[in-house]
Amino acid sequence: MAQAFAERLGMNATSAGTVPSTRINPVVVQAMKEKGIDLAQRSPKMLTTQMINEASLVVTMGCSIEEACPRPMLAQMQKKLVDWHLDDPRGKSIEDVRRIRDEIESKVREIARGAYEKQAAF
Repeated sequence: MAQAFAERLGMNATSAGTVPSTRINPVVVQAMKEKGIDLAQRSPKMLTTQMINEASLVVTMGCSIEEACPRPMLAQMQKKLVDWHLDDPRGKSIEDVRRIRDEIESKVREIARGAYEKQAAF
């Protein structure tokens, strides 16, 4: 969701996970379609060291990154890491996913307004 909102605002962004799913959550696809964004053809990606190196900002959604990432990767992220402390949409109702989606959109808009650098990895 964050990558799609960032792209819509003209930012260069990449979305990836430390333990990505095999497909995008269909409820997320539905919620984003309501905002005019089609995620149906996208697929989850694994977070890589290269993504972290190329990003000026690394945003985590609230996962326990310390448990999922190797120490060298964590060390590279520390100076550019921001945690949004969001709920995982997995298993949530459409109403909950809409709330998460709207919170993500708001936070991405903050970045676009210059609160952070304009290139981010989500």
